[in-house]
Amino acid sequence: MKRIVFIAIAALAVVVAATAGRFYLTGMHGDGSGGRAKVTIGGPFQLIDHTGKAVTDADFRGKYTLIYFGYTYCPDVCPTSLSIMADALDMLDADDLDKLVPIFISVDPDRDTPAALADFVPHFHDKMIGMTGTHEQVKAAARAFKSYYAKVNEDDPDGNYLMDHSSITYLMGPDGLYAAHFSHGTPPETMAKRLADIL
Repeated sequence: MKRIVFIAIAALAVVVAATAGRFYLTGMHGDGSGGRAKVTIGGPFQLIDHTGKAVTDADFRGKYTLIYFGYTYCPDVCPTSLSIMADALDMLDADDLDKLVPIFISVDPDRDTPAALADFVPHFHDKMIGMTGTHEQVKAAARAFKSYYAKVNEDDPDGNYLMDHSSITYLMGPDGLYAAHFSHGTPPETMAKRLADIL
């Protein structure tokens, strides 16, 4: 019962964070004019991929990247978002798919080791790269993407904690600059069409 309550609280928190994140990314100017606020999304990162290799944002220059922040113990939001991403990728033609690298960045480096990510990412797409790092590296990457996360019920005596996190999928261009984002629950057909238009 206690775990169900924690999961419900975490799910609600993710919805709130995703809504806040979407507002932040597409926020209106204070004058109510409806114009988009200028927000810088993305930037340098140094992480470790699921093979144990050190990687940086520069390793993906020349390719589009589809980036999602989450964690492998996530009970529902992450699997849903990653499944949508995978379905959208499968709807792309081979040429477009070749231009794109799907990336899953863990916000739970204590549990999400490269080995754990190596077991996790193939369940969603064979092109997906899992990434983790030190707490400082993960925090820096999340900060660059304006991605929120925090540990929930960290004082649980059994060590069973959840991560509250935003649920936004970012599309970055071959130059490493922000190209688009997709809110949680975006249908795969909508994502695939938008990706094809940009690619």
